[in-house]
Parts: sequence; structure tokens; C-alpha cells
Amino acid sequence: MKKKIFGTTGIILFFIVLFILNNCFYTVHQKEYVAVRQFGKIVKVESEPGLKFITPFVQNTQVIGAETKLYDIPASDVITKDKKSMITDTYVLWSVTDPIKYIQTLNALDARAQERIEAAVYNATKTAISSMSQDEVIEARGEALTKIITEDANSDMAGYGVKIVTAEIKALDLPDDNRTAVYERMTSERNNIAASYQAEGKAEAQKIKNETDKSVAILKADAEKQAATLQGEGEAEYMKTLSSAYNTPEKAEFYNFMRSLEAMKQSFSGGEKTVILDKDSELARLLYGIGY
Repeated sequence: MKKKIFGTTGIILFFIVLFILNNCFYTVHQKEYVAVRQFGKIVKVESEPGLKFITPFVQNTQVIGAETKLYDIPASDVITKDKKSMITDTYVLWSVTDPIKYIQTLNALDARAQERIEAAVYNATKTAISSMSQDEVIEARGEALTKIITEDANSDMAGYGVKIVTAEIKALDLPDDNRTAVYERMTSERNNIAASYQAEGKAEAQKIKNETDKSVAILKADAEKQAATLQGEGEAEYMKTLSSAYNTPEKAEFYNFMRSLEAMKQSFSGGEKTVILDKDSELARLLYGIGY
């Protein structure tokens, strides 16, 4: 009977020891924080992976995820500086950076964190877009707008131990009632810009044409001037040569004789012709020996 009592007691003691040992140790995994509480108060936070020790029955643990989390914020309306309505659809990547603040302010509940994130991102988005015109918003969408919203939203979340890695607008659209009008206005503006570029191109082309025509006219005038100068110089040289060739009475008479022959040849070319000559002409003298 005593052996049976001792055997039962041993089993009970074994399970008690096993229970105590089980409450003496805990494991910290990758991408998580473990807060150690003593009588409800946080005494330390472990983030290094491994097996850790706590005082059983006095201390307990609370696990908080340290990984980056995704929260898809519902679409919302915002108003631009020029009073145009736009619809933003945003997603957020966030993580816990201060587990103690996260526990104290949000009780380590992701749902409460997402509520605060949604409000912070919406306020940041509204502030950013309300300071821009619709065209400026469209131009800044992407990296520039994401940076503005993320930085502004993080300033609100710092007190909760949460960091917004990025708050990015995945869709930025117009309400159905004014989408067509805005697109038509944007198309008209782009057409005006294209027309302006075309007009500038035509004006530049005309300017180049005028300059080219001017250059051609100057070159042509210079060429004609040079040609006239050369022709004058040639004629002067020709007259000089003639003057030196027929500078005696005998040479002059021979020149007149050759000119008379050439003139007579030209007169009789092209068929039968009658030529009336003055008796004092060189041809008359040549043909009839007048004056010789």
C-alpha cells in the first residue's frame, strides 16, 4: 500500500516538475518580439532567436510579430486644391519597431494598429492632395507622392511603436461623373500644346528658309558681280589686244578688210539674196575695186 502511495506521489511530483520546467523556458523565433511581464509589468523584450528562461509563476510572456505586414486600405475620396474630386486606393506595408509602445498604446492588436494606420494615411493623403491641383497630383503620382504620404503618416504613427514602410497609392482615379470632362479637357490641353509645338516648328522652318534664301541671294549677287568684273576685265584685255594688233594704218586696213569679208559672208548665208551696197562701203570697194 505504501509503495502504491509513493508511486502515485512520484508521478504527481514528476508532472509538477515537468510543469514547472515547461514554465521556466520559452522560445523566441525569427521575426518576432517576446515581451516578458512580471506581475503585469513589462520587464524586458527579447528579439534574439533562441531558448530563454523566465521565473515560473511570476513572469509570463507575450509574443508580437516583427515581420512586415500588408494592409489594403479601402478606397476613399479626396479633394484637390482646385476643388476636383479624386478616388485613392492605397496599400500599406508596416511593421512594429517598438514593441513596448505597441503593447501600451494598442495592446499589441493588429486590428487596432490598422485602424490608426488607415486614419494616418488618409490624413496624409488628404493633406498632400489638397495642396496640389489635379494636374499636379497626376504628375506627382508614383514615387514622389508615395514619399510625401509615407513621411507624413509616419509622423502620426511614431507614438504607437509602428513604422509605415511605404504607403503607396495603387490606383488614383476620377469619379464617374467628371471623368469624361477631365479627359476631354486634358486632351484639349495636349492638343493645344501640340499645336504650339507645330507653330514653333513652322516658324523656325520659315526662319531657316529665309536665312537660306538670303544666303543664296548674297552668293548669287557676289557671283554675278565677280562675273561682271571678269567680263569687263576680259573685254578690256580684248580691246587692248586689238589696239596693239592694229595700231598701224596697214594693220587697221587689213582689219577692215577681214571685217568686210566676214560681213559679206554673213549677208549671203541662207540662200539667194540681193545686197544693196553703198559705194563707200568696204564691200563695194572689195567687190568692184572702188577706191583701189
